[in-house]
Amino acid sequence: MTFSVIVNLGIFLALILFLYRLQTKYVTFTKRVFAGLGLGIIFGGALQIFYGAGSDVIKTSIEYFDIVGVGYVKLLQMIIIPLVMVSIISAILRLNGGTSLGKISGMTIGVLIVTTMISAVVGIAMANLFGLTAEGLTSGAAEVARGEMLENRLGSVEAMSFAKLMIEFLPANPFLDMTGARRTSTIAVVIFSVFIGIAATGIARKKPEAFASFENFIGVAQAIVMRMVTLVLRLTPFGVLALMTKVISGSNYADIVNLANFVIASYGALFIMFGIHLAIVAMVGLNPMRHLKKVIPVLLFAFTSRTSAGSIPMNVQTQEKHLGIPSGIANFAASFGSTIGQNGCAGIYPAMLAVMIAPTVGVNPMDFGFLITLVAIITVSSFGVAGIGGGATFAALIVLSAMDFPVALAGLLISIEPLIDMGRTALNVSGSITAGTVTSKLMGQTDMEVFNSDEEVNLDGEDATA
Repeated sequence: MTFSVIVNLGIFLALILFLYRLQTKYVTFTKRVFAGLGLGIIFGGALQIFYGAGSDVIKTSIEYFDIVGVGYVKLLQMIIIPLVMVSIISAILRLNGGTSLGKISGMTIGVLIVTTMISAVVGIAMANLFGLTAEGLTSGAAEVARGEMLENRLGSVEAMSFAKLMIEFLPANPFLDMTGARRTSTIAVVIFSVFIGIAATGIARKKPEAFASFENFIGVAQAIVMRMVTLVLRLTPFGVLALMTKVISGSNYADIVNLANFVIASYGALFIMFGIHLAIVAMVGLNPMRHLKKVIPVLLFAFTSRTSAGSIPMNVQTQEKHLGIPSGIANFAASFGSTIGQNGCAGIYPAMLAVMIAPTVGVNPMDFGFLITLVAIITVSSFGVAGIGGGATFAALIVLSAMDFPVALAGLLISIEPLIDMGRTALNVSGSITAGTVTSKLMGQTDMEVFNSDEEVNLDGEDATA
């Protein structure tokens, strides 16, 4: 370990101690998350300026920063399955056999699919507005390697029909899915948990003592899991600091400038879709600005971590504690939203790529038939996209192969992929929260006292006024 790396680690530890100091002074959770974000940007920028892009010192330093950043994300992933299981089972027990289960799941998935269709249209519009095209883009060694990798993955994608994808949702081995081994593992665990909940309520009359014991067990398990969630979420400001430092210090700004049009068009589409989410919230009778204020911390985490699945615990807590959404709906929305109907990764991104690539194969990107086909394919392919890094690539492969477009051209965007993926992930999470918000409000289950409260509710369980 060189002296420069030791100095960088020393500064990083000092920033960690500063954030911990804010926690001991009971500074609110939101302010600490923003502090971690700001410090990460400043520190990462300073490393980039001082050592230069691609420096070995930065690469080595990032390996140690990952102990905090990647370690935090792994802890979140650790609690996803227990949280989803106990919360959904508990919700079904309260629903007395799941009488409202069909409405909740149907409405949640419906909102996710509709917003994905809208996001595809927005992505198409922005790509055409900016005149984006893959014609004339140069390919460096990294881009060529990326293109070859995408072509190698194409075979497995082409073999995956919509029917086969639906079958993949079913948990043939629920214990395997509890390890997160498949990209559809989260939905498989949800389905398994639903079966457990319905089976338990089925014995309520015949074996009331057994049902009471099981209900009590789930109550205890939920209390323990929620305490675990609180403990992990307390680390959020530190995780955001490490993740943001990594992104800023490891970015190649020259490549970003060369593809500035795509970056600007992408974020333009993302911001428009964020606005549409707020408009949908307003349409169901809720204050969109109040909603936005309450969801900002989880969106910031999704932005820095680039993982929709890893955001599930904070997503659920935000919906419950800030928006007044019942636990069952919050868990359904967060779980489904991490795999189905991702507005950023499965909607905007593949739509823009398809429009860019269309001219290279002689297709008019403004042709009505092309646009209708593209939106339909994007909507269907949005099922089963993994809520982790690489999910957008998988979605793009499905769409491009279905359109019979060359997938290797998508490799030209490798240099700006992390930057755009940050915004896409935040939009994915916003979409799942919107689905939960709309479902809860339309079913009359939103606690308006919680939603309208201006009191800061710390997701890490600490009293902001203590």
